[in-house]
Amino acid sequence: MTQQEALFQFLLRMGDNTLILGHRTSEWCGVAPVLEEDIALANTALDFIGQTQFWLGYAGEVEGKGQDADRLAFHRDAWDFRNLLLCEMPIGDFGQTIMRQFLFDAWHSIYIARLLKSSDPRVAEIAEKASKEVAYHLERSADTVVALGDGTEESHSRMQKALDYLYPYVGEMFLADDVDAAMVSAGIAPDPAALRDEYDALVQKVLDEATLTVPGNRFAQKGGKNGAMHTEHLGHLLCSMQWLQRVYPDGNW
Repeated sequence: MTQQEALFQFLLRMGDNTLILGHRTSEWCGVAPVLEEDIALANTALDFIGQTQFWLGYAGEVEGKGQDADRLAFHRDAWDFRNLLLCEMPIGDFGQTIMRQFLFDAWHSIYIARLLKSSDPRVAEIAEKASKEVAYHLERSADTVVALGDGTEESHSRMQKALDYLYPYVGEMFLADDVDAAMVSAGIAPDPAALRDEYDALVQKVLDEATLTVPGNRFAQKGGKNGAMHTEHLGHLLCSMQWLQRVYPDGNW
């Protein structure tokens, strides 16, 4: 794998994470529990889609085959996506959505902070643009996890159930491969494994306040970030997300 190919794969991973999670979050538009959450989740989704535009736009430039962000988003099949499995899981109930958001935000905030010092100026620039949004996402999702976890008996039960369900997908964030090694060697991105202790400390602090128990099993579902295996949920998501472009390729309003 050349340096250019590794950078392309890295950029796809960053862009696909925000694209797929942004789409998932947008599914709450118009149906959230209260109006404030409806607006907040819609804004979070828009933040993610904006970040996707930068990551996939740069990916298209690096690939050099004339693909822009829209084409990479709407014309790839499921096996070509490089998002974490966590991002493609269904929204479930509101507790599951918020717990997934927090688990991702905690990782995202740590990772983006490292990318601010990337040796690649474009990567550092995108990270800088995203950093304030990412910080806000973490603050909001962490506060909501605490409010629900340490709330009523029912809200606590639902949040613990959501944590138990989603936690096996956390480990994939810290699994490294040849793409990660190439990015570390070039000073473009950090070693994912080196971020685990900081992540665990951040998550543990919030979950302690939320009176929730971190599952003891460190088993990690994997396959999303390298495209080796996705869940069936991604295919259904792409059917919805890509339908218009697939029916009317390159159509203009």
